[in-house]
Amino acid sequence: MWGSRLARGMLLLLAMLISAAALAQKNEVSGLIGRTFIADHGIKGATFFPNFVSSGNGLTFEGNYARRIKDKGFYALSLEVPVVINIDEDLNTGANLIPKDYKSYFITPSARVNVFPRSVLSPWASLGGGYGRFNESSTLNEDTPNPGSRGTSTGLLQIGIGLDVRFMGQLSARLAARDFYSGLPALNVDIGKSRQHNIFVGGGLMYRF
Repeated sequence: MWGSRLARGMLLLLAMLISAAALAQKNEVSGLIGRTFIADHGIKGATFFPNFVSSGNGLTFEGNYARRIKDKGFYALSLEVPVVINIDEDLNTGANLIPKDYKSYFITPSARVNVFPRSVLSPWASLGGGYGRFNESSTLNEDTPNPGSRGTSTGLLQIGIGLDVRFMGQLSARLAARDFYSGLPALNVDIGKSRQHNIFVGGGLMYRF
């Protein structure tokens, strides 16, 4: 009798500890892999073809830390810091004028709102801004030296949407799409604009603790 009461007491205590731990899970880290998509840019006054700058779909990684500051059950508000690295954005056009490729680094402190944060499926939206940098290649398309600038800094506006799918305790799958609205890398040609959309689409895992 005494043993069964002790067992029930232990189970109740364990349930209370698990519940308290779940309520205390305000931090999260996530890692995603995907691609960055950038629209083609027409070159003003070009007399060659193709007369635009085309971009490849660069392999891109995102690391993210977030802290939940409000949880109302129906929605939760978090502050997050996504760090996104595009390791190889290939460039191409019809003349040997532009950098062969570049790397980009974006960091954008943001606010994120999750809907149904305690459910298995939790959609979210994110808004923020920060700093970005492009590291242009030392060579042009045809592997001749790049005479243009290398290392371009820019301000960023970040808008993102996504879905978290919890499948194992504190572990969730995450799908995300983020638009980083930035300045331009040093392209060595005039495309008639000063900013571009860098759209990252990826998936990975998120851990809450």
